[in-house]
Amino acid sequence: MKLSMVYSYLNADIKIIEKELEETIKAESPLLSEASLHLLHAGGKRIRPVFVLLAGKFGNYEISAMKNVAVSLELIHMASLVHDDVIDDADLRRGQPTIKAKWDNRIAMYTGDYIFARSLELMTKVKNPLAHVILSDTIVELCKGEIEQIKDKYDFDQNLRNYLLRIKRKTALLIAASCQLGAVASGCSEDVHRKLYRFGYYVGMSFQITDDVLDFTGTEKELGKPAGGDLLQGNITLPVLYAMEDMSVRKMITGVHEHMERAEIEEIIRLVKSTGAIEKSLAMSDLYLEKALDVLDGLPPNRAKKTLRNIAKFIGKRKF
Repeated sequence: MKLSMVYSYLNADIKIIEKELEETIKAESPLLSEASLHLLHAGGKRIRPVFVLLAGKFGNYEISAMKNVAVSLELIHMASLVHDDVIDDADLRRGQPTIKAKWDNRIAMYTGDYIFARSLELMTKVKNPLAHVILSDTIVELCKGEIEQIKDKYDFDQNLRNYLLRIKRKTALLIAASCQLGAVASGCSEDVHRKLYRFGYYVGMSFQITDDVLDFTGTEKELGKPAGGDLLQGNITLPVLYAMEDMSVRKMITGVHEHMERAEIEEIIRLVKSTGAIEKSLAMSDLYLEKALDVLDGLPPNRAKKTLRNIAKFIGKRKF
């Protein structure tokens, strides 16, 4: 079953958001429009808008208000992907050429900046000052996470704490903010929007850990890029940290560099799998999911709560 089936009853509102995404990133400059739409049309899970909508169901849900928050959060995510691809010198994203590959780094950077600016412009329609405090704090932490990832590239001496803080900033906090901002925009109580924030944070941590596992277990077709790409780019993820507890494997991994032959990186992928690092990483992901489900227990019962539970469980079981 696809993740989209879990929240299929939101399809009408998701179509509204998809249309709004396209309208928002159109620009007077044909090149800017083409580059922005290139990324949008490559697809994506749209998991952040979905969390905004589901969180909004705990309050006074109006799609006219919810769509501004949902589109803004997705645009921030998209902008970060454009910038990531420049930093990582990545040629593929979701099986399609990246903006930097199709055009160049300069076009990619300004396209990312443009998408980011449009997201902030859209958020001005949300009049609750708390929403802007949450969003600005999240963006600050997101930037810190990106800087930490650059700093930590090919640093094989980093520890578990480094990794968890990095994925918190890079991934979990934006998902947490999506949940919280959806609740704030629909007028939920502080107790409810804070619990939804915590739920989103735990789900986000699990989501990223699972992504890092899939980089070793997925196929190129499933991933939209060759397996082991994170390690090849110097990003030390949880499976790598666990695998390096085996000194013989650590010796192989610490020799990784961006110009390695494909056969060499495939051998390292095989070694990582052989250490039990995948299973240990998935166990860590499950711990975060359990915390997310515990938070849900304290929220009022409704259909959205059941859907959030099912999404969390799906994330724990997904294969790609």
